[in-house]
Amino acid sequence: MRHGSVLVVEDDKPLKAALAATLGSAGIAVIEASDGEEALNKLAGADVDLIISDVQMQPMDGIELLRAVGDRYPQLPVLLMTAYGSIDKAVEAMKQGAADYLVKPFEAAELRARVRRFMNEPRSPKDFIAVDPNSRELFNTAERVAAKAVTVLLDGESGSGKEVVARHIHNCSDRVDKPLVAINCAAIPENMLEALLFGHEKGAFTGATGRSDGKFVQADGGTLLLDEVSEMDLGLQAKLLRVLQEREVEALGAKTPRSVDVRVIATTNRDLASEVATGRFREDLFYRLNVFPLHVPALRERPADILPLAEYFVARHQPIDPPAFSPAARQSLNQHSWPGNVRELENAVERALVLLSGPSIEPQHLRLEHTEVAAADTGALDGELKAQETRLIIEALEVGGGRAAAAERLGISPRTLRYKLARMRAAGVALPC
Repeated sequence: MRHGSVLVVEDDKPLKAALAATLGSAGIAVIEASDGEEALNKLAGADVDLIISDVQMQPMDGIELLRAVGDRYPQLPVLLMTAYGSIDKAVEAMKQGAADYLVKPFEAAELRARVRRFMNEPRSPKDFIAVDPNSRELFNTAERVAAKAVTVLLDGESGSGKEVVARHIHNCSDRVDKPLVAINCAAIPENMLEALLFGHEKGAFTGATGRSDGKFVQADGGTLLLDEVSEMDLGLQAKLLRVLQEREVEALGAKTPRSVDVRVIATTNRDLASEVATGRFREDLFYRLNVFPLHVPALRERPADILPLAEYFVARHQPIDPPAFSPAARQSLNQHSWPGNVRELENAVERALVLLSGPSIEPQHLRLEHTEVAAADTGALDGELKAQETRLIIEALEVGGGRAAAAERLGISPRTLRYKLARMRAAGVALPC
């Protein structure tokens, strides 16, 4: 039995209580709702495996709820209950995506049997909110590519949800019972990244006091997520290319390679084709990773997702009695440009829950006007800081001794200096020879 629960939606209180008692006696966790709108609010932050809903309800009936669930959580099965005289409605609902229907009155044993069948069927987890047509298209494509073991390259702005898409692909694949191992290529120093990726033997380098499997071995049979792969050093890119080509990995200090079966998903917030053109990314590795490219739209490009995501974050951070957004707050959410994407939206929701002082979230709780002002101020400050950084880097290079010495003077790694020099060159800054 799965560890999720059943969401029972019924406006008849005695019947709802009877359904909950029947399922509870079989050890099935139950969440109750009295109508479709309440069901959607409770669904946002809960681990639900199945919805059981009456067809006849007010103000949102079971058919409307079915459509809303189909838009937001297309992998979540809905079992409808209907009176004998309304079977035609249930049949129509089946055509619209209902998993099954029960005709009232029904036996308790029949209800439990249906629920067990649906809860034991594998399905994609509710980890991907896709209401906007742009995200629906991405969702459908991700589900199709999940069935194949091809390498996927996800590109999109920071905070847009690339890791969520990657996890969804893994969870929808036949590797779901194997590990999903993630590594952030931008957050790990160059001299450590190789050992973390490929592993090392005892004594392979100073400080290697024991043997360690790398991320490729840890992900054997499953999926390896290379987050921000564009930040990887060129030398390490060559070693990664060999692993992808040969499907075997050789740990630092090891004498023989080890075969691995790993599906690779890479993410980047850069235009990798442009990075290849400027020599910052290997062309052969680009084509090895770019087997199936997927673009993750920025939040401003999928505006219909804003409110469902905001409601999801409210329910996740405050699952007991989650507050609703006032009409004015909803307007504020829809009008904001969201430069920080989904990550910024979640931060705004957390901020609102801290500042909340009434029954509903208002615009002043979100404090979006402060983030806009801060963004404007940051833009001006960024210009000044970048100019100062450019001056310091040029001065460090002019002292002489090469780039390694310049990096040491600046207190940064040679890899970071290479990245900054490339950005300066692309911006047209004349660099010392």
